[in-house]
Amino acid sequence: MTTLSVIICAHTEERYDDLNEAVESLQQQTVKPLETIVAIDHNPALFERVSKKWAGHADVVIIENTQERGLSGARNSGISVAKGDVIGFLDDDAVAAQGWVEAIMTGYADPNVAGIGGKIDPLWLTEQPGWFPTEFNWVVGCTYTGMPEETAPVRNLIGANMSFRREVFDTIGDFRTGMGRVDSLPVGCEETEICIRYHQAKPGEVFLYNPNAKVQHKVPGKRANWSYFRSRCFYEGRSKAMVSQMVGSSDGLSSERAYTMRVLPLGVLRGLRDAILKFDLSGLGRASAIVIGLFTTGFGYLRGARKPIAASESSRWARSEPTQ
Repeated sequence: MTTLSVIICAHTEERYDDLNEAVESLQQQTVKPLETIVAIDHNPALFERVSKKWAGHADVVIIENTQERGLSGARNSGISVAKGDVIGFLDDDAVAAQGWVEAIMTGYADPNVAGIGGKIDPLWLTEQPGWFPTEFNWVVGCTYTGMPEETAPVRNLIGANMSFRREVFDTIGDFRTGMGRVDSLPVGCEETEICIRYHQAKPGEVFLYNPNAKVQHKVPGKRANWSYFRSRCFYEGRSKAMVSQMVGSSDGLSSERAYTMRVLPLGVLRGLRDAILKFDLSGLGRASAIVIGLFTTGFGYLRGARKPIAASESSRWARSEPTQ
């Protein structure tokens, strides 16, 4: 029987209650995972607090990040102790829906499936801004317009709701510690990079998106504003430039080309239609946000492309490769 370990990474006591809710959502699954690993990222006070909270739960393992500070290092620390055949990841501010484990694990009956991710619905803690386009839900770590509506292969998975066979890490190594979010800096793409790296090593295997494997991802008010939107777009562009340098622009930007050429123009037209035909002035805001988001992301990419990967970063990434 295929077993599942789920890793939740946390770095701040501000999300202590959210973290506990994430762990509880796994405890309440119809089929529970083999273990839930909570990896605390260089925060001794939080480690102590969470350890006390879950003391006595044999299937909840609390560890500290023993690698470089940041999300990638915390994930790798979790991977190093995980016992499951499949290793899943859930954000500390996300809640898994009932049946999430079953929906994830069903797909692994196919030996060609290397990883599975699911639908991530935004749970706005304040009112969702009328100007915020669903095409840019990735800004808040959620499933966005343009993703498949049924189970289908995808280039890469999204970090708040994803899983991989253990063999993925055995084959190509761990998440790059030179990439990914550190504290609140809105960078990312370490999930994109590792998926592309595995595709290049094992082109016959696939990553699946299964919309039936659902989680809700909390979106606090501080992320429901123009400042965060622009910042997240800019750093996404810079992160994509780093990925392209590492894996090549052909693979690194394959999904983005289709998204830019097909999804975004339709989103602009929908926003303008809503404004003109439905007298919904927020439609103008959504159309504008798409254009601004695209150009801000592009600007971040150009800035990142002008800064080649440093030799120190290349050697650090190399340490993530398997040693065998």
